[in-house]
Amino acid sequence: MAGRINDDDVKAVRDAVPIDAVVSDYLQLRNAGGGNLKGLCPFHDEKSPSFQVSPGKGLYHCFGCQAGGDTLDFIMKIDHLSFSEAVERLAGQAGITLRYEEGGYTAGTSGRGERIRLVEAHKAAAQFYVDQLGGAEAEIGRKFLAERGFDQAAAEHFSVGYSPAGWDHLTRFLRGKGFTDKELITSGLAQDSRSGKPIDRFRGRLMWPIRDISGEVVGFGARKLRDDDNGPKYLNTPETAIYKKSQVLYGIDLAKKEIAKTSRAVVVEGYTDVMACHMAGVTTAIATCGTAFGGDHIKILRRLLMDNATAEVIFTFDGDAAGQKAALRAFEDDQKFAAETSITIAPGGMDPCDLRLAQGDAAVSGLVEARTPLFEFALRHIVARHNLENPAGRAAALDEAAPVVANIKNIAIQHESAVQLAGMLGIRDEQFVVKRVAQLARWARERGGQQPPPSRGRASSGYEGAAQAPAAPAGGPALNLRSPAHRTERELLKLALQRPALVSPAFDAYGMDEFTAPPYAAVRQAILDAGGASQGTDDYLARVRAAAPNDTVRALVTELAVEAIHAKTVDEIYAGVQLVQVRLRAVDRRVHEIQGTMSRLGPHAPAEQLAAVQEELWVLQQYGQRLRNRGAEGL
Repeated sequence: MAGRINDDDVKAVRDAVPIDAVVSDYLQLRNAGGGNLKGLCPFHDEKSPSFQVSPGKGLYHCFGCQAGGDTLDFIMKIDHLSFSEAVERLAGQAGITLRYEEGGYTAGTSGRGERIRLVEAHKAAAQFYVDQLGGAEAEIGRKFLAERGFDQAAAEHFSVGYSPAGWDHLTRFLRGKGFTDKELITSGLAQDSRSGKPIDRFRGRLMWPIRDISGEVVGFGARKLRDDDNGPKYLNTPETAIYKKSQVLYGIDLAKKEIAKTSRAVVVEGYTDVMACHMAGVTTAIATCGTAFGGDHIKILRRLLMDNATAEVIFTFDGDAAGQKAALRAFEDDQKFAAETSITIAPGGMDPCDLRLAQGDAAVSGLVEARTPLFEFALRHIVARHNLENPAGRAAALDEAAPVVANIKNIAIQHESAVQLAGMLGIRDEQFVVKRVAQLARWARERGGQQPPPSRGRASSGYEGAAQAPAAPAGGPALNLRSPAHRTERELLKLALQRPALVSPAFDAYGMDEFTAPPYAAVRQAILDAGGASQGTDDYLARVRAAAPNDTVRALVTELAVEAIHAKTVDEIYAGVQLVQVRLRAVDRRVHEIQGTMSRLGPHAPAEQLAAVQEELWVLQQYGQRLRNRGAEGL
């Protein structure tokens, strides 16, 4: 076993890779104010961004699903890695050599996480295939690319490679790199043969590496080149621990920044179509990998598009029956987008690659611009199936098409589409169609027991902070932020976590009983167990999170460390006010308790006992008055 990773190395990895740089590989982040960034949470579906990242603290927190933690926690959760795998992944990115407590510097492969090993195998395989493309045997592959308008520079940009036609060229190469037969089979790069020895899965084919959104190679798409190849035209990596075809988009690693920048994504059908679009300047093009465009693909795009008012997804499909079927299948998921969805079909049934060959780069960019709203395409397809020459046909078409229009979220577009539908059907009474659509929309809302869905055209205001509706972590006691005490306790804990110098050393003298909300008392205890706010050094937050007794308290620590402090000026004066209010409420509570004790004792209580209670009451009353008069100076 490689052993436990050295603690200093783990800290070095955390410090070396900024959390915003890591998170930005998976979703678009925008300024949230107060030094924080926000985006759509990758761990649950949401329309308004409640996922916040604090680069200064190295933490993230979602105020919707309560997911939170540091850079390593994010990588572990989003890529389903173990702790050691996450450390090894980020260490590789930062160029840090890890030390293992039991085995010294890692030199071998034992103890490495399975996912890390599979990714490393694919990375090595991708380079192997690229190197093979320049060989004599790969002439057929280079010819294939050239006939489709792709030169050597294009092949290099997309890391296109070639798999030799022999049985085990890649297998022997990867064995030489230290990979086991079991790892090669598990990765999908090799497969069992009749002899019981592994052989290459891909042989004599043109190879496209398929990368996830972070840029890691997780699979391959392989195109048949020879007539004596009895396999399918395209052969993809089988489902593995790192490759799920319904959860990857070819080209997303190259397109993600431009998609986020322009709020537009172009979905095409194949690898060469992605290449053609990018070569023609449409650098937001992506494609699915041997499967229909579905819900998991939508989640990837929504995190990049941020559901803003101008976001758009454009589908390009062939004009044949299969292409029309694919377009209608995409329309079934249209309402899962907040972005507008459109479709464009090249003339003559050509795909973008064919179009670029026939008419040049400008024709490809022109194809994208000549798009039609997807719901309009669906309506025309529905209407075309009916005989509009008689009333019965027009009525049948209206019955089928009206629910489609009623399902459009944007009320203004819904109304215009109803008018457009009336024109398609040849119904002169437009208001009849408009009212029919509105009635269907209302019935759908009532049956679902929901309010009308938000308009697509309305920009999201985003999450403005925990004052809207912060909840206790799952499984924890409820917090009531209408309670002035809870609000003040929350602010003081945020200061203690985010700006410990402003509340030290006074805060460290506060007891658990001064925090009336049990979750806040638990956070106060975690700060104490971590050495107190006065020890707020570089690894302070990490120590507090480590001191939390369970994931529930740890999540609340992260939430409070990321949430904005509700003050325009965060200084000693503001911190003093929070310190005084929490302490003063604690004093007042104790005063009331003592007064209750005195009432229960009555006038016949032992003089010594009564005197002690009266003295404590007098001291507390004087202390409370001093706090009211002098503020933080009275602490």
